[in-house]
Amino acid sequence: MADKTQHAISPTRAEDYPEWYQQVIRAADLAETSPVRGCMVIKPWGYALWENIQRVLDGMFKATGHRNAYFPLFIPISFLEREARHVAGFAKECAVVTHHRLEATPDGRLRPTGELEEPLIVRPTSETIIGEMFARWVQSYRDLPLLINQWANVVRWEMRTRLFLRTAEFLWQEGHTAHATSGEAMAETMRMLDVYADFAEGYMAMPVIKGEKTEGERFPGAVSTFCIEAMMQDRKALQAGTSHFLGQNFARGCNIRFLDENGQLVHAWTTSWGVSTRLIGAMIMTHADDDGLVLPPRLAPAHAVILPVIHKEETRAGVLEYCRKLAAELRGVLYDGRPVEVELDAREGRGGEKTWSWVKKGIPLRLEIGPRDIASDSVFVGRRDRAPRDRAAMPRAELVARLPALLDEIQAGLLERARAFRQAHTVRIDSKDEFYRFFTPANAEKPEIHGGFAMCHFCGDPAVEEQLRNELNVTVRCIPLDAPEEQGRCIISGQPSRRRVVFAKAY
Repeated sequence: MADKTQHAISPTRAEDYPEWYQQVIRAADLAETSPVRGCMVIKPWGYALWENIQRVLDGMFKATGHRNAYFPLFIPISFLEREARHVAGFAKECAVVTHHRLEATPDGRLRPTGELEEPLIVRPTSETIIGEMFARWVQSYRDLPLLINQWANVVRWEMRTRLFLRTAEFLWQEGHTAHATSGEAMAETMRMLDVYADFAEGYMAMPVIKGEKTEGERFPGAVSTFCIEAMMQDRKALQAGTSHFLGQNFARGCNIRFLDENGQLVHAWTTSWGVSTRLIGAMIMTHADDDGLVLPPRLAPAHAVILPVIHKEETRAGVLEYCRKLAAELRGVLYDGRPVEVELDAREGRGGEKTWSWVKKGIPLRLEIGPRDIASDSVFVGRRDRAPRDRAAMPRAELVARLPALLDEIQAGLLERARAFRQAHTVRIDSKDEFYRFFTPANAEKPEIHGGFAMCHFCGDPAVEEQLRNELNVTVRCIPLDAPEEQGRCIISGQPSRRRVVFAKAY
C-alpha cells in the first residue's frame, strides 16, 4: 500500500531522489545557485555547518603536528607541466587566466587586455605551488618532517553541477607534507586517512570503508591513493576523503631535495590529503529524511531551538521571560567540549509553521514552551531523529541535566541507523549475471533506487573497470584495507583474484 503520510519535502526520496536532495537544501536554507554558472552561494546555516567541520578537523590536524599556511590562488602553467600525469588529470578542469587588466571599448563594454607572459591556472589543487615553496624551505633532514595544511577554495570546471557535491568552485582543506623516508611518508598517509575516518564516524555519524583506490581511480601523479567511502540513502557511494602517497614524484618535479644524515643530496617523500564542502552533501544524503535535514548534534550549528507558544497577548511577556532564562541556562551546559548552542525563535507567526521550519533545518531538539508548561515547570521536547509529532513533556531541571546525554543518544542513534542501512544493502556476489541484475534498474527511463555495495572478486584489469563504467556506470570504489586475502575469480573476466573489492555506482 502506498505511503499516505504527508511530508514536508516533495518529492520524497523514493519518488525522485536527485530532486529530493535539492529540495532538502532549499528547505533547510543551506545554499543556492549563484549568478556565476556552476558556483553556489553557501548561506549562513550551511556555512555554520562548514565552520564546525573546519573547527573539529583543524583541531585534529594540529593534534597530529600540522600547522596552517596559505598559498597563492594562481599557479603558473609551467608548474603544472613539471608533473605530466598531474597535468593530464586536471587539464580539462582548469580555469586559465591569460590577461591582467580590462579596458573599455567605444561602445562602453569591457574587454580583457594586457596578455600575461605566462598563463596562470586558478588553483585546482596545490601540489605544484606548495612543492615549489617546500623546495625553498627544505635543505636538510633537520627540516623534516614538514607538515602543512591549507584551508582554501579551488576551481575545477564542471559540466554538470550539484550543490555541495560538484560545483566549479568549492571550499576545502589540503594537507601537504614532506618526509625523509618512504616509510615516514606512508605512515603519514595512513594517519590522515584514520583522522578522516574518525571524523566521519565520530562527528558526521557516517560509517565509512577505508580502502585503496585502483590504478584507474588513483590521484594523478600519486603512487597510491587511499580513501574513505560512504553509502548514501540511494545506495550510491560517495568518496568522502582521500589521502595520497606521492612517493618522490612531486619532489622530483619540484626539486624538493635535502642533505640526509650521511651528507647525501636526496629527494624528499611527500603526501597530500583533503576533504571539502562535499562532506555537507554527504551528511545530507546520509541522514536527511522526507521531512528535511537531520543533523548530527556534534556538527549542528545549534543544538536546540526554543519555541514560545503564545496564544494570548497577556501571556507573551511571561512566556518569553521563561524562555530567555531557559536559553541562558542551557547555554551554560557543555556538550562535546563547547557550550550548547540555543536558538530562541520569538518571531511573529503561526507556531506550526515555525516548528516545521526547524524540522526542515534539522536542529536536533525542539523545545516548546507555553503557559501550561511554565505552570508545571516543564518543556515539551521534540527530537529530530524521531517523527515530528513524537513529542513528550520533560521537567525543566531534568532537561538541563540530561541535555548532553540526549544529544549523545541522537548522535549514536544516527550512526547506528546509517550502519544498519549500509549493512542491509551490501551483498557478496560471485555471478556475473547476478552482478548485472543488482546494478540494473527495473525502470531504465526513470531509475528507481537500486543497487548498493557489491563485494566481489576483481582481477585488477583496467579494461574490466572501463567495461563496467560504460555498461553499468559502476566503478571499483576501493580495495578495503581490512579485506582478508581470499582466493577467487574476477566477477567479470574470470581471472584469478586474491581479495574482494567494493563495486558501486557513485557520485
